[in-house]
Amino acid sequence: MKVRNFFAAILVILGAFVMASSRSLATQSTPADGIWELWQAPEDIVSRDAYHGPGGAELAPQVGAVFNWVATDTTGYSPGFEVRGSDGRNWSVKLGPEAQTEVVASRILWAVGYHQPPAYYVKSWQLSGGPGGPQAAARFRTDLQGAKVVGDWSWSKNEFLDTQPFRGLIVANILLNSWDWKTSNNKIYQHADGTRRFVVRDLGASLGKTSSSKLLWTIPIRGLGQGSRNDINDFESQGFIKSIGENEVDFDFATIYGSVVDMVRPADVRWTAELLNRLTDAQLDAAFRAADYSPEVRSRYIKKIKAKIAEGLAVP
Repeated sequence: MKVRNFFAAILVILGAFVMASSRSLATQSTPADGIWELWQAPEDIVSRDAYHGPGGAELAPQVGAVFNWVATDTTGYSPGFEVRGSDGRNWSVKLGPEAQTEVVASRILWAVGYHQPPAYYVKSWQLSGGPGGPQAAARFRTDLQGAKVVGDWSWSKNEFLDTQPFRGLIVANILLNSWDWKTSNNKIYQHADGTRRFVVRDLGASLGKTSSSKLLWTIPIRGLGQGSRNDINDFESQGFIKSIGENEVDFDFATIYGSVVDMVRPADVRWTAELLNRLTDAQLDAAFRAADYSPEVRSRYIKKIKAKIAEGLAVP
């Protein structure tokens, strides 16, 4: 009897331990539970407004509007400003060739389910204060509604590494020849209720081609340059997939972030291509129209993008 009681007590203790462990595992945040912080399946993909993007028409700055100067941004490749509109909304303004490409890349990523802040291409506007006067075309970006930036996140170390949407994000950036993957470009937005959004920002280094040089691979420093921006001839000249192995993909994509690219598997390429293939020609055209590309250049970019998507769809 004592022996039976002893074993019964052991079983009770083991049962309590297993139940406690199960409760602990159930309450842990898994990538599958939190993937919406990075990507949300776009059930409405064909109805997404790729011209106005996530901010819609209501947030779009008016052409010729006057903005109050707050600060001049001298960091990074493109010059810019921090400005404030007459309604009190703050905007990050980027000038130069990256203004167009960032709007396009942002629109495409948002259309297929990745979080993006509202961004617009404004052909002409005025600055009050600071340098003052009429200004050239620029990208205007504001923060996610009701959220603030609380930190950066890394391509190589994050909680989504083993998820297909994250690896799909890598593929989508390769397809767009978006190559500036430094951690400071990736932002974590937090809402008042504690929910977060993981965003790849500053997508201007895209829609050109990546470059390889002995110096860059000997000293992998971003400042040495990794490619071109906003160059249709370069974009058309570069391929997408070199070869497919049983469990690996060799991309035509020169990068110092090889360990990130190596995470991609053939299934990830196919998944991303199927997702992008759901975008209509009209939506792709709208994304480029939003950045004021000419009809001829829009057509050439779209043709190349669709050719890359077709390569991805052909992956077994």
